[in-house]
Amino acid sequence: MKRLAYFFGGAAATGAAVYLVVYLYRWQWQRAILCGVLLLVVEIVLLGAVLLGRIARVEERLRDADRRQEDVLARLRNTDGNPGPESRTARFRWLDDDPAGHTYVFVPVLMVTGVLLSGLAWAVQRIASATARPAAEQRLAGRLAVLAAPPPRTGLEDLPPPGARRDRRGTVRLLAAATVGAALLAALLVGIAELTQTREEQANTSAATSVLLRIDMRGADATPERRSLAAHQIWERCRDSTSVPLRHAALGPLGDDMYAGVVRPALTDHDRMRLRGCLEDTGLDKARLTVRGIGDTDPDDG
Repeated sequence: MKRLAYFFGGAAATGAAVYLVVYLYRWQWQRAILCGVLLLVVEIVLLGAVLLGRIARVEERLRDADRRQEDVLARLRNTDGNPGPESRTARFRWLDDDPAGHTYVFVPVLMVTGVLLSGLAWAVQRIASATARPAAEQRLAGRLAVLAAPPPRTGLEDLPPPGARRDRRGTVRLLAAATVGAALLAALLVGIAELTQTREEQANTSAATSVLLRIDMRGADATPERRSLAAHQIWERCRDSTSVPLRHAALGPLGDDMYAGVVRPALTDHDRMRLRGCLEDTGLDKARLTVRGIGDTDPDDG
């Protein structure tokens, strides 16, 4: 499921990046901005998914470390001086000897001394258990957790042998992928700069440039007057989109929602692309303009 989500996210990011370049080439800035925002959103979503996966793995490792620490802490608490059942039933070997041996007065003295020492040890243990802080045991357990055995699911046979050399093929593949990615990114930037950079062009010797347009408008109030008004508004808005402002540019109706615009002097190839991109990218409320054709008109065309 995670790989499928990454696949669709990568496909969406690739499509947005491709259309971003296409709209930049066509000088359609509004659509390019939308594709750029979509690309940024998809990248943020993918980055968030990767970070969430990393955080989940870190939390799992912390839980494993806490479990191992609690295990070591429980072992420390079980061995903090409390006598177990085996120690309570243990006997001194000399008590099993023949009571008629060479014990005499030494045995009662030894027993009394043992009782006194046991009482003193019991008092010290009680005082220590009442005054000691659990944080000390927790710090000790944290230090000893690194010495605990690995979990059962960790296979020691997968670990590299001691002193083995690192595989250089992975490093070479990583460097090759980084080099190819940097070259592709540089080529993309150079291509975008080449397509969108404004350069001086030779003047067009034609008399004028004619543009054939179609206006599409939605809604019940899409009357011919409103369509004509929308077409003229978009045309006037794009008159300053070229390198040279269009001072002599007339727009007239042809019927069936078709309009013809005439621009004098004639436009260069780059200005044609900019004008077409502005006309098709600029939109009004419920109205959209489509360029059906654009070409030059020679002086001898009658």
